[in-house]
Formats: sequence, C-alpha cells, structure tokens
Amino acid sequence: MATPIYQFTQLPQGSSKSAANARAHRARAEGEPPSVGVIYNPRSHGNKGVDFDCDINPQVHISKPGDRSDLPEALAEFAATGIDLLVINGGDGTVRDVLTHGIDIFGDDWPAIAVLPKGKTNALTVDLGVPGDWSLQKAIDAFEHGSRVVRRPLQVTSLNDGPVSRVLGFIFGAGAFTTAINAGQGAHRLGAFNSTVVGVTAAWGVLQWALGSRANPWRRGAKMTIKLGSSEVPMEHSGVGDPQWRQILLASTLETMPAGIKPFGDLKKGLKLAVTDQISRKSAIDLFRMIRGHTPAGARERGFHQLSTPQFKLEIEDSFILDGEAFPAGEYRIGQGPELEFIRP
Repeated sequence: MATPIYQFTQLPQGSSKSAANARAHRARAEGEPPSVGVIYNPRSHGNKGVDFDCDINPQVHISKPGDRSDLPEALAEFAATGIDLLVINGGDGTVRDVLTHGIDIFGDDWPAIAVLPKGKTNALTVDLGVPGDWSLQKAIDAFEHGSRVVRRPLQVTSLNDGPVSRVLGFIFGAGAFTTAINAGQGAHRLGAFNSTVVGVTAAWGVLQWALGSRANPWRRGAKMTIKLGSSEVPMEHSGVGDPQWRQILLASTLETMPAGIKPFGDLKKGLKLAVTDQISRKSAIDLFRMIRGHTPAGARERGFHQLSTPQFKLEIEDSFILDGEAFPAGEYRIGQGPELEFIRP
C-alpha cells in the first residue's frame, strides 16, 4: 500500500481453502443504513495531511492497515460483521492489495464496493465514472440511490510458486510499459497525477520511439512468449523485429481508460490485450494514433495487435507491472477474477 514503485520478489501467497460463504449475512430493517467497512490508506496521495472526514457511526467500521500484511485480518473482521458495503479509500495500488487479500476472505461472495479516488492514479474510478471529490457519505448514499456496475479484475496466477500465489488488479503491462511506469514516477515528482500523468508519459514514450535506437528500453521491450486461451495457442507475430521480443504488452478488463486513451480499439468487454512487436521508428506516429483509438489499415502486419481472450499464459524474462507496482519475471496465467459489483453515483 506504499506509494513508490515496489519490486515484489513473488506474488502474494493466498489460501488453498475455499472462502465461499465466509461473509456473514444479516437482514436490514426498513430504513436501516447499510453496514460499511472502510479500508483507509493514509499514505495514499490524496490522503496525506488530511483527516478522514467521517462522523462516528456505529454502522461504519474503519480500518487503517499499517501495511499489506494487516489487510487479511481487517477484511476478515468486516466479513464476520456482515458488511453490506466495502469502501476502499486510496488509489489503484490500494484497490489491488484489497482485492488480492480479499479473494481468500470473500471468495465469490463479496459485498458491494465503492472506491474513493485518493491515489496518485485512479484508473478504476475513471472507468466507473466516480468524481474526484467523492466522499464516504456520498458513497454510502449511492449504495441506496446510485447505480451499480459489474467489473471482473484481472487475476494473475504464478505458475512458478503454485496455484494460490496470485494477485488481482485492473491494468497489467510489460515491456516498454514497465519503462513508462518508472517515467511516470518522474512525472509524479513534477506534480502530474491521474490522467495528466498518463498523457505526459504517453507523449514522452512516442518521442523516445521516434528518436531512440533499438537499445533504448522504450523500443527494446522485453523477451516474452504469449499463449492464448485454455489451449495455449501461441500468439501470432508480425515478423517485424525479433520474434522473441515484444515492445509492449498491455492487458485490462476496464472499459474506459484514463486520459481518453483507447489502446484496445473498439474492444470493450472482458479481458483485452494490446501488444506491439518491435516496430520501426517510423511507426511511432501509428502507435500514437492507436493510443487515441485510430487503428491503421494492416495493423497486425505492421506489428500492432488488439484482441480479447478469456485468459493467456505469459513467460517473461523481465518484470511486469500491475496497477503501478512491479512483479518478477517468470511464468504466469492471466485470467479474470470474480464478478464484483461497484457503486457509483
């Protein structure tokens, strides 16, 4: 739940036991407010130096975990209480950590979820249409009077450490995407956040593509093998550049991305991939146009791939990024996690 880029040495270890029906259920009397559990990350960018605005309410249970290891206990207490609404006060990294540890607590029986966008990046809340000033009280009011949308997070399972070594999140990237995230940290230090940092980093990346050599990490990418679906069909390669390398891999289940970028073209639903082979320098302008949603003719032959798949297997010799933090090289299966119901205005 810390804000700088952190290099995990392995994926979080989950439980092999089924967690289904672990959450207590209770009937609410007419007019009774919902029972709410709040995970509050005081280290999130939007929470630093700010007191959490919440009146004392017996129906609201607040937990301020000191670090990721405290989350299972906090979420288990919420489950035993029988909360109706789980509020995550933090950015994309906090959401990732809560979902990762919550899967062993709630299984497929999650409460409704609301996210208060308080991080350096809040891609999920952009997709949900949640305003930047959303408060806890507004989220509680929306439980009764707002709308709801279902999203399934990505579930990244390590094939190196066992089937219960996994992490859940919404934006997965590798190759130059890893370089871009590190560049984004520089943009953060210059005061750029949320959609602004996405736009600044994308523009800088295109410039690096246009001017850099093959040795430039923005153009080199990472050595990886991608196999699609349960039958693990090798993903096609255009033949542009080294077929063992890809410049960018981006995957997400979000339907709207920050800064209006559209890396997946017209694809909206489910697990989507945008993959770029080692394209030539002159193709940098095509890359920029694709980011904005304009797919050029003959894109696949020129090294650009946009597709959807139920799952894919990835063998990669470099680290990858999930919701802003780095995880180690290795062999992984990337699919979709449980259906989660998010509250929005």
